[in-house]
Amino acid sequence: MSAAGYDRHITIFSPEGRLYQVEYAFKATNQTNINSMAIKGVNCSVIINQKKVTDKLMESDSVSYLFKISPTIGMVSNGPIPDSRNAALRAKSEAAEFRYKYGYAMPCDVLCKRMANLSQIYTQRAYMRPLGVILTFISFDEEKGPSIYRCDPAGFYAGYKSVATGPKQQELSTALEKYFNKKNLKNKVSGAEEKEEVKYGNEEVEVEVDLPVGESYTNKSSLDYICGAKDNWEKIVEFGITQMIDILGTEFTFKDLEVGVATKEDGFFTLTPEQIEERLVTIAEQD
Repeated sequence: MSAAGYDRHITIFSPEGRLYQVEYAFKATNQTNINSMAIKGVNCSVIINQKKVTDKLMESDSVSYLFKISPTIGMVSNGPIPDSRNAALRAKSEAAEFRYKYGYAMPCDVLCKRMANLSQIYTQRAYMRPLGVILTFISFDEEKGPSIYRCDPAGFYAGYKSVATGPKQQELSTALEKYFNKKNLKNKVSGAEEKEEVKYGNEEVEVEVDLPVGESYTNKSSLDYICGAKDNWEKIVEFGITQMIDILGTEFTFKDLEVGVATKEDGFFTLTPEQIEERLVTIAEQD
């Protein structure tokens, strides 16, 4: 059915209960054709983002969708770069104001909720259009540990074990779901030497794993054991890049990726081109 004029105002619902301008904002998030993936481990959160520089004369360092919001929080924005920079600037301002007002760092979930609330306000008033960006935040929280949160132009936000965003979101999400499903623990651990009965929550499952007998999987991501990562953020980065290579069907160089990591010891930091190249070489050697 045609929008029939209901798309001319942000604040007017159509007879079907739709806000067309918000739907258009969602479409704008995919215009850059960039995919991202965030993965939460036991002791770290990792975010991997494609990087595309459309003009060969551009300085590649000046084009980035990965932002450091605070010493402990990083953010990837999927959408037009001007909107992304505006959202990053507002997020930094909110985090700094919270720190000044309350005397401690703004938690990742609180920041994401605040950005989602701002996005929702833009759907109520006509003085500003919704930003065409989906924001994914990662951090290591003192209370909650590794954290991943995402908010969208409609003002919805939620926490995730792992999340993908972009034109290939569905395909990437499907691939990730396999590794966060307890039914897939069996036969997924590489280099296993024997089968053991271990607890997953209140259930016992048989898995091939080289771990002490009886170790509990409660509150632990199966991904860390599947890819042998545990405390090793490098392995999780390699896992994420491998998934993107397989799903997107393309080979990456260090110029094509941005990677951010959040740990308890180092807070949030971005990988240098040399570090990304190191991970790509390791992946190539495994193949």
